[in-house]
Amino acid sequence: MHDVLKSVQKLVPETLELLQKRYDILRTIYYNSPIGRRILANNLGISERIVRNEINFLKNQNLISINTPGMTLTSEGIDVLEKLKDFIHELKGLSEIESYIKKYLNLKNVIIVPGNADEDITVLSELGKAASNFIKELLKDNSIIALTGGSTIKSVIDNISNISSFKNILVVPARGGMGRSLEVQANNLAANLAQKIGANYKLLHVPDNLSSNALSALLNEKDVKEVIENVKNSHILIYGIGRADIMAQKRGLNDDKIKSLMGKGAVGEALGYYFNNNGEVIYCASTIIVEHDFLKNINNLIAVAAGKSKGEAIISALKSINNTTLITDEGAALEIINILNKKEQTI
Repeated sequence: MHDVLKSVQKLVPETLELLQKRYDILRTIYYNSPIGRRILANNLGISERIVRNEINFLKNQNLISINTPGMTLTSEGIDVLEKLKDFIHELKGLSEIESYIKKYLNLKNVIIVPGNADEDITVLSELGKAASNFIKELLKDNSIIALTGGSTIKSVIDNISNISSFKNILVVPARGGMGRSLEVQANNLAANLAQKIGANYKLLHVPDNLSSNALSALLNEKDVKEVIENVKNSHILIYGIGRADIMAQKRGLNDDKIKSLMGKGAVGEALGYYFNNNGEVIYCASTIIVEHDFLKNINNLIAVAAGKSKGEAIISALKSINNTTLITDEGAALEIINILNKKEQTI
């Protein structure tokens, strides 16, 4: 099929470009409905005139409906969007990119969704949906699921549908508190996931940047010890990957520590560990829940990260935690390929 697509792209490239544009419009409406024309144009980075023409076409095809609150997809539109997903994936050559990244970084699996979250926030919803579908395939009775916080992990939890067919599942946070945004903290996301899949959950009240005495006292608390053991014995661990500079600020590290991290070459952060370009751990937060060496004992590590700006961070983290399934977007994947190719050329 890929060879056929290449031939079609050479013969009538404008047709495939139009297909991708209309697919992006449908996807953006689906994840943001009801949405107005102006916001849609801003989200896609195209003019209102072009959006107006495309919207008229899609409406005439009964793929969208337009009401006072804004545009939504019809049932037929949702059906077309779903059926086109695999075609768009092949059209963009994402299967080949998945295989390349998987082999080069020695990962368990790679799943890529179209788009770049840095330019289109809708991509996060698509990413969350892909990750939630993958996670649901791993669920079974008596599972323990651990997860970190962050907006990307939140998109995963938001896209998991309600399930009630499993017994004795436990959900626990793999990190303590982060910043002031309650809705993206691991505790809150663990509770939300548990509610959706009919599971039990436990909370972990261990804020970042505690003094050594306060941290030592907390880690000796029975409830905290239990959660840490649950994380270590988890069957599924879902975590995000961030840029070291941004995550250091979010975690409240002081300016001197951030400057020191950058001076040591920190580029990526995951699970409280900061990595350099070689995947070496150069610093870890005081509130680490799972020791780095213990991560290899968890069967299903799932990293979810998106956006071109995270390409380097993803490589650095996954060189160190390579028994992972990576779920990312096209923007990050192409940047990963670009970085890997440059490194090969310098060898």
